[in-house]
Amino acid sequence: MSSDEKRDALRVKIEAAEQRHEERSLQVAAQEAAQNATEFVKKHPLATVGGAILAGLAIGAMTKPGRRLTKRTGVLAALVTDAVISYGIQAFDAASDVAREGQDKLEDLSDSVSDKARTAKREAAHLAGTAADRTRTVTRTATRKASRTVRDMRDRIVH
Repeated sequence: MSSDEKRDALRVKIEAAEQRHEERSLQVAAQEAAQNATEFVKKHPLATVGGAILAGLAIGAMTKPGRRLTKRTGVLAALVTDAVISYGIQAFDAASDVAREGQDKLEDLSDSVSDKARTAKREAAHLAGTAADRTRTVTRTATRKASRTVRDMRDRIVH
């Protein structure tokens, strides 16, 4: 096998590997998209159903029989609109409930931290007062003993 043939064979292998890599990348992207879609449907089932209904109505409205039906029945559109508004209100209520719970927890945490801080301040003040009292006691005792020692030494020197 000549070097040109080897080069051509190597080029064919490289192109095949690049194509496999590209196909694998597309497959991974498709799997991730499917997983994300599944997670969205699980988290937001009502939005998914509402979206499917709206998509069906939009596609149906594009057809000739669908346009005739839409002209005759505005009731269905009113029902869908009411359902969407109801879902929006429920979502807003749920969000405000979550926000309220978060505020309550933050308030509880703040109270707890404040109580601990006041307790620590009170204990620190007590310890500082106790240390100051002990220091005064030791100082008085040391002063008294030093004074007596000086007095006794003076008396011994004088006598």
